[in-house]
Amino acid sequence: MYTSEMQESIAQVEASRARRLTERHPNLSPEERQEILKQFHPDYIQAAMRPLRIGPNKGSRTPNELADVLEARARVDPHAFDLKQVDVETDVLVIGGGGAGASAALLAQENGAAVVLATKLRFGDANTMMAQGGIQAADKADDSPALHYLDVIGGGGFANDPDLVAALALDAPMVIAWLERLGVMFEKTSAGEMVTIHGGGTSRKRMHFCRDYSGAEIMRVLRDEVRNRDHIRVIEFAPAVELVLNARGECAGAILQNLETDEHLLVHAKTTILATGGGGRLHYQGFPTTNHYGATADGLVLAYRAGARLAFIDTMQYHPTGAAYPEQILGQLVTEKVRGLGAQVCNVDGEQFVYPLETRDVEAAAFIRECQARGRGVKTPTGQFGVWLDSPMIDLLNPPGTIAKELPAMVRQYKRFGIDMIKEPILVYPTLHYQNGGVAIKPDGSTDVPNLYVAGEAAGGIHGRNRLMGNSLLDICVFGRRAGAAAAQRAKEYTDRAALTLAHVELWNKARADAGLTDGRVAPVILPDYTRHVR
Repeated sequence: MYTSEMQESIAQVEASRARRLTERHPNLSPEERQEILKQFHPDYIQAAMRPLRIGPNKGSRTPNELADVLEARARVDPHAFDLKQVDVETDVLVIGGGGAGASAALLAQENGAAVVLATKLRFGDANTMMAQGGIQAADKADDSPALHYLDVIGGGGFANDPDLVAALALDAPMVIAWLERLGVMFEKTSAGEMVTIHGGGTSRKRMHFCRDYSGAEIMRVLRDEVRNRDHIRVIEFAPAVELVLNARGECAGAILQNLETDEHLLVHAKTTILATGGGGRLHYQGFPTTNHYGATADGLVLAYRAGARLAFIDTMQYHPTGAAYPEQILGQLVTEKVRGLGAQVCNVDGEQFVYPLETRDVEAAAFIRECQARGRGVKTPTGQFGVWLDSPMIDLLNPPGTIAKELPAMVRQYKRFGIDMIKEPILVYPTLHYQNGGVAIKPDGSTDVPNLYVAGEAAGGIHGRNRLMGNSLLDICVFGRRAGAAAAQRAKEYTDRAALTLAHVELWNKARADAGLTDGRVAPVILPDYTRHVR
């Protein structure tokens, strides 16, 4: 499958393996890490961002593509929609059908609420399903939530919300026990002990995993549990296109749109939880993405228009190891677990140029530097550049057969294209992976808008400026559970129903006009349009 030029480069990778088995990894000083980030990480490209012109975060810089949708006009005409005709009544409305939404629905139901879960595509079509590497939790004798906390803070550039990080680390062991009790099949030793490995930026082996389909396994269990619970109604192919407030300014549900008929459905809810995931399909700076088809930052758009403050919207995560070849899977995730098991990264000359388990932001920036500034990237037939991820090193550093045992899905993925990652390295390059920022939340998932909660990738502040591997599958469970429980409790206190209103949309339209925003963009995007933009 590899071209002759690529085969020549692979020969140099193979020739350097014996030396790389014993040599020390390249080490970067803290100053070098910061310099690499500032010069090569996409977050630091000033031309790729602009300040928002309206809304609670007016003046804050964010990627141009995200600014476009945050400032766009609403899909719903506030003067043409009849808010007196309520189609569905519920205690808690959960918007989003990934791991955070499912966790929220389960805990809301357990706390006595009637729940409606509305999702854009099928229940489970989410980034959760595509997560591979694992989920962190400090539940071993040599570890502690305090150490986990310090790793998360350090990985996030010491910018994280400390209360949110404390909630993440403290709840983690309980979440692992909860998932296992529900039926998640984590990797264990023959004696029944959880197997854990390192992720980038971690000081302990605390990554629990289910081979290399951890997210799919967790989503399988959460989805089945939701489907088998009473008092949880799932509505598929029905994205939220606008939040509805009441006369007191509290969130009181949402307007859903049936993707098949384009009809609208008005859901009145005592409390609402946004769990809509990230925005990778906006393709910031033209990067490919690991994200599922519906990841268009809808939750940020809806919450922002309703008056919620956003946090860390100037920082995105570009996963260092996205597939760079073959082009049919460009941008698809190559789990960090590959590097956690011992794979090293090499340039076109077969030289290892960076420690393989740096934090993701530094690792990605180092890849970009190697290809763009140093000219040591490997070129594909279509002009895409990448670096080698020397996967055969895994079986040299571990018992033979480790690759096939621990990475079965990835081995199958590459075999489809005639590449045997057990014997040959694979080509990788950074890909847009995760939304570090999102709606600002408190530890219970609540926001600036009363009765509106947010969980999962749509929330901001937990991971600071960079997320560590394994903390996203943890995040969706921790804050999904917390938001579900808090929303259910708040719903019990909600007795005085006030009139429903879209006055916030009217105010938004006026703010747009006052700011001179006259373009025809509408948001949420709902689905990306690949007919107009070939990337």
